[in-house]
Amino acid sequence: MYPVLFKIPLFGGITVYSYGVMVALGFIAALAWINYDSKRQGLNSAKSIDLAFYLILAAIVGSRILHVIVSERQRFIDDPLMIIRIWEGGLVFYGGLIAALAVAYWYMRKHRMPALKACDVFSPAIALGHAVGRIGCFLAGCCYGREADAASWYSVVFPNDPHTFAPPGLAVYPTQLMESAGEFMNFALLMIVRRYKRFDGQVLACYIMIYALIRLTMEFFRGDVERGFVWEPWLSTSGFISILLFAVGAYIYVHLRRRAKTAGRRGS
Repeated sequence: MYPVLFKIPLFGGITVYSYGVMVALGFIAALAWINYDSKRQGLNSAKSIDLAFYLILAAIVGSRILHVIVSERQRFIDDPLMIIRIWEGGLVFYGGLIAALAVAYWYMRKHRMPALKACDVFSPAIALGHAVGRIGCFLAGCCYGREADAASWYSVVFPNDPHTFAPPGLAVYPTQLMESAGEFMNFALLMIVRRYKRFDGQVLACYIMIYALIRLTMEFFRGDVERGFVWEPWLSTSGFISILLFAVGAYIYVHLRRRAKTAGRRGS
């Protein structure tokens, strides 16, 4: 864990947090992919980048608001300005995803973008950016895992640091790195789907299902239980959302595949 990268000796000292840096790098990686693939897919790259910036803002706001609601309501009441200090850590991916989907729907309708094709471009970018950002979670000590065998090779122990969220001195599962690895795998699998894509929206549907499975698996290893449970201790709130999300992804896949086959028969 390394929550503070360095301090700049200006204006009384400016602290540069590793969490904020890794989230920023995740966004940069996502933007680079969107710019590259939108051109390959015949989309207007300028509009795609504009949409990406809107999605970044929506994701930050949505994920921060949901984090405050489920984890830090009292801290927000005591210090309302804490909601803007995202560089200190504290984002909930599902909140950002919901907000980003709403903004994407509005933007694509307004600019008449081919929604499914654009979603197939953005889905791998989300997986790639998420993979990089989760490394920031590890460095900051947030989204930590439940207690693990201290003698195991995979467990980690976070030090006693005022900037971390993880319990100090306790061997836990490195869930941040586990999910980061899962998201890099998600990106790699989407590259295969993209290469053999049969219909627009296929990459999007696969992303939703793969991510839902990754997150549901991670919920069994997470130790930050502030998000609550639907069925304690077996099914967390995020785990329940993951099950619903997988069902949505499966429905989208089946529906779009059937529609593509029907259109193909009509065309022939």
